[in-house]
Amino acid sequence: MTSIGGAEMVDWNLAVATATRLVRPGPEISREEAREVVAELRRHAGAAEEHVRSFTRLIPEGTEPEDTPVLVVDRPGWIKANVAGFRELLRPLLGKMQDRRGNGPGGAVLGAVGGKVTGVEVGMLLSFLASRVLGQYETFAPVTRELPASADGGGRLLLVAPNIVHVERELDVDPHDFRLWVALHEETHRTQFTGVPWLRDHLQGEIQSFLEETDVDPMTVLERLREAAQSLAGGRPEGEDGEDGGRSLVELVQTPAQRQILGRLTAVMSLLEGHADYVMDGVGPEVVSSVGEIREKFQQRRARGASRLDQALRKLLGLDAKLRQYRDGERFVRAVVDEVGMDGFNRVWTSPNTLPTKAEIAKPTDWIARVHRRAES
Repeated sequence: MTSIGGAEMVDWNLAVATATRLVRPGPEISREEAREVVAELRRHAGAAEEHVRSFTRLIPEGTEPEDTPVLVVDRPGWIKANVAGFRELLRPLLGKMQDRRGNGPGGAVLGAVGGKVTGVEVGMLLSFLASRVLGQYETFAPVTRELPASADGGGRLLLVAPNIVHVERELDVDPHDFRLWVALHEETHRTQFTGVPWLRDHLQGEIQSFLEETDVDPMTVLERLREAAQSLAGGRPEGEDGEDGGRSLVELVQTPAQRQILGRLTAVMSLLEGHADYVMDGVGPEVVSSVGEIREKFQQRRARGASRLDQALRKLLGLDAKLRQYRDGERFVRAVVDEVGMDGFNRVWTSPNTLPTKAEIAKPTDWIARVHRRAES
């Protein structure tokens, strides 16, 4: 990994160890019940694949895209998978930060702090997130000895069993329905990337462009990590927002060029998340009898957050933006499907040029006019 004098910018092994040690234990569950949950989630993942393909019509009948593995993991398993992905995705940025560390005024200080402190702080953030994620399609998933991925080096579906059990108990909903409902959302993401061959490379290109444009003092990034870690440890005084007004990590390090890239990324992520929410609710009534109750309770849970600390961390890490992506993206998909049908909506997957802009996510009629008028002329 990127280093100067043998010192890594981020000690990833320490990040894994720290997150694994600090992550909250999962809900109490017997070994037999745990085996049943894992087996049921695997069955639901298989069933969800057929439901999603039929509803979205993204993958033509008779077509069999490259398979991607489904992994039912615990919280430490989620941590290991995400560290592997982050390590690959952030390699160019860390290389750039390495150069800045060697030449910049903060280089000596950051060198003294070293990758171990940064690894601990990254681990603290991962421990926070690891108890909240229900499932995840890892688009950029390097193959490791413990974690298989698709043959081309990207793609695996993770279902985090203890978190799913925790939320279904918290919401007091039918556990079998809830597990299938979650599987439908994550399977939609897998279908998006397996059914649209150019999507992964396009998204990776945008992310790498964003990282390449990063022009930030490494001390700034380290300080933001420290702020988040101190919030987790209760080390930041209550009500102390600082001059940045509680902006997220991503917002704090943006350059003008990055704002344009981030606008495109925000639109794509809104589309992907909103499409997944639309599909899970569209398929739901046929296969999840209590989908109405689940959706209502889950939306209430999303809106209120768990605590003031949770809300502050969501803001700092940019997770509030993700919640808006679910809402805005779902509205876009619903409006387009209502107007031009599912096949008309699926023109969105034709090429990067047919993806909606951030403005079009907010005003679907503009996307319909642009894409359908051009296609019909």
